[in-house]
Amino acid sequence: MDRLPYGSGRGLVGLLGAVTLSLAAAGLRLALDDLFPPGFPYLTFFPAVILSSFLFGARAGAIAGLLCGLLAWYYFIPPYRSFVVQGGTWIALFFYFAVVALDVLLILWLQRANRRLRDERERNEALAARSELLFRELQHRVANNLQMVGAVLHHHERDVGDPLARAALSEAALKLELIGRIQRQLYGSDGSPVALDSFLAQLVDDVMAAGGKPGLRHMLRVAPGIVLAPDVAIPLALILAEGIANAVEHGFTGRTSGCIAVTVTREAGAIALVIADDGEGLPPDFALDAASSLGLRVSRTLARQIGGTLSLCDRPGGTALRLVIPDRAAQGLS
Repeated sequence: MDRLPYGSGRGLVGLLGAVTLSLAAAGLRLALDDLFPPGFPYLTFFPAVILSSFLFGARAGAIAGLLCGLLAWYYFIPPYRSFVVQGGTWIALFFYFAVVALDVLLILWLQRANRRLRDERERNEALAARSELLFRELQHRVANNLQMVGAVLHHHERDVGDPLARAALSEAALKLELIGRIQRQLYGSDGSPVALDSFLAQLVDDVMAAGGKPGLRHMLRVAPGIVLAPDVAIPLALILAEGIANAVEHGFTGRTSGCIAVTVTREAGAIALVIADDGEGLPPDFALDAASSLGLRVSRTLARQIGGTLSLCDRPGGTALRLVIPDRAAQGLS
């Protein structure tokens, strides 16, 4: 359909097509002449005109209309095999050419509309391709800039003498570099947000590898099809990374083996992230609200920003960090 009319801009193709269809219509009309009652001279010629216009353009349709009209007049309007005007011949010819002109004009209008739609679709495809390219480039630059800032903070960290300030700079640098890595994985090639199960696996692998304890195992189970708004996915990923880092650092003190299980599930009207380990457990007097760890304080703040609730508690044989986000907040709704 997009290539119609055929031979556009080449008059010979349309002329040959119109003549061929007109002669074929005349031959068919002659073959069926004995089956038709008197008074149907144009029956097989209208389709020839319509096909000529549709396949080869309005010019070919006009040629076919003229040629078919002459053939019908000569062979099938009395007195036969002549162009003598008799009785209502003029009226029949007038209505024939009026109908042919209307058919050709309608098909011409449809073809022009189709051509405009095709051109618009091609422009839209070109714009979409350009937008996708610009979006990927923007994502790449944002991630690079974040990681560059993190590298700069790491560089200045060596010049800071105060241990607390140095630890804060190190923590900020690690967070920025992590956000940069997350930013690269948040969107697919078409710019749509990626489901959690598609990008959390690499994130968990990276955080576990950074923990420096190769003897620790990890398991990841994410309910398929969960898609979060980017301003929710990044805080969730940061809380996940912090939870794993805390489990590696504090849950397995003096141990080189163990397991960390990460699950993301759908609950009634909410999405739950749980990071469970089989480590040493929490100190008896531990309280999350009073925790002095910078990472945990940042995690609590991030959880509040996305409308979620964060808890950290003992479990049989270890510790579990649990983040619950209402569905409306997870989808970026107010």
